Amino acid sequence: MLQIKEQLKQLTPYQPGKPIEEVKKEFNLDRVIKLASNENPYGCSEAAKEALQTEVQQMALYPDGYSAALRTKLASHLGVNETNIILGNGTDEVIQIISRSLLDPASNTVMANPTFSQYKHNAVIEGAEVREVGLLENGCHDLDAMLEAIDEQTKVVWVCSPNNPTGTYESGRNLIRFLEKVPEHVLAVVDEAYYEYVTAEDYPETIPLLERFPNLMILRTFSKAYGLASLRVGYGIASEQLIQAIEPARQPFNTNRLGQAAALAALGDQAFIDDCVRKNNEGLKQYYDFCDEQGLTYYPSQTNFVLIDFKRDADELFLELLKKGYIVRSGNALGFPTFLRISVGTKEQNEGFLKTLAGML
Repeated sequence: MLQIKEQLKQLTPYQPGKPIEEVKKEFNLDRVIKLASNENPYGCSEAAKEALQTEVQQMALYPDGYSAALRTKLASHLGVNETNIILGNGTDEVIQIISRSLLDPASNTVMANPTFSQYKHNAVIEGAEVREVGLLENGCHDLDAMLEAIDEQTKVVWVCSPNNPTGTYESGRNLIRFLEKVPEHVLAVVDEAYYEYVTAEDYPETIPLLERFPNLMILRTFSKAYGLASLRVGYGIASEQLIQAIEPARQPFNTNRLGQAAALAALGDQAFIDDCVRKNNEGLKQYYDFCDEQGLTYYPSQTNFVLIDFKRDADELFLELLKKGYIVRSGNALGFPTFLRISVGTKEQNEGFLKTLAGML
């Protein structure tokens, strides 16, 4: 009998939101709105679509394994050197590369709970001890308790800011104070997947911190505000020495031709991002106003989703909404059993959803 890694027996595959087509078929619906996976409801830049039309002619060719054109444009956009960047098949793969490169059964890793599931998932596969620290009451990381959890065997500490699933963030003051105390032998990963959506004035610009903290890595993605989730392009930013050290764990040709071309074009259309952020803030206000009217508590969000407490079983409410053609994310699997995590849609989608929700409440 095949001997599969023991660690895999305690894991289940990642459970994404239900596909629209499946929900239509299951409940005999003509129209389904998906507000579950924090996708950009406005799609992507027209420039990205045009780039795809050209690149589709090259489908038979392998992509540039070094992603040179995208890397050059991205480095210029970020104000870093090309050697400070590692590209991945989404930030999911960069998380996997970090875990594969640093973690083993003799090590441990520290993270918040609840936070993005893939930090723990990959650590378990590598056999590392996972040390989870509960969030503060305001939904932010308990950075002091996370520091206390670090010891000589700690290899990686993860800070998701803004955090998924709460949408909360770490202020510049708190983050810098934390980084100053993280030991040099520990890699501090700050996951900024929702960076483009952040409007808080005290949110830190972390890239300038790389010179001060050589054990810092920043993660960002083209899947959220850029609207390229299907093409899977994410990246890490860190010191050249760190990037060189973990590059051997990266698969060859890990970012595809279409993804590289679309991301390159999308970077050149920051007006699209600005417009999406403005509309997202208006959408968040729709949810905040609804919660205030209904007496519901929520976490103020710096992302394109909001986590709301309905004081009832999240799975039941999720199913009721599913039957009415709205896919959201039950907080049950996210560590919030009475909450729903709802992606911000267009103004019309939000209005329709909140009207349906009001009728149910």
